[in-house]
Amino acid sequence: MRELSAQAITENVAEMCKEAAYYLPNDVYEGLKKGRETEESPVGKVVLDQIIRNAEIAREEDRPYCQDTGMTIVFVEVGQDLHITGGLLEDAINEGIAKGYTEGYLRKSVVAEPLFNRKNTQNNTPGVIYTKIVAGDKLSITIAPKGFGSEKQVRRQDACSCGRRGGCEKGGHGDHPARRPESVSA
Repeated sequence: MRELSAQAITENVAEMCKEAAYYLPNDVYEGLKKGRETEESPVGKVVLDQIIRNAEIAREEDRPYCQDTGMTIVFVEVGQDLHITGGLLEDAINEGIAKGYTEGYLRKSVVAEPLFNRKNTQNNTPGVIYTKIVAGDKLSITIAPKGFGSEKQVRRQDACSCGRRGGCEKGGHGDHPARRPESVSA
């Protein structure tokens, strides 16, 4: 049975957290450049130029390419013939997240209790860890920082303030003016 120390896992996870925030994957970077070449909108070209330049600066200076480093999502495949020594796998991963986010000066956004107290943990833990047991003696860890901005959900509201659907957008009911559809938090 192969052995792997929890400390080695912690150190690797810390580095992975920083790298995931600093280095845009090459296929994404190349996709942005290709999109810039075919973009027709002048504003779109400027925006893509800024995103591309920002990714280059992040890579050159080991800085996050986006300030929203969000929640750390971790996908783990653990070989059934692997023995982790010196600690628990979950603890090692969360210690690595804390170390990576602290050493890497990454934004710490996680709160310990999200409904009532909302106190920031100050180290971005706990991460969301998905674990799969597989054959063999290997350990595979994938870090995926998920920004919180995408958690905002919107829906189109087609009813006017009176609750009637349709018609209102084209001039109201006569007793009140038309109301334009709006985005609201779901």
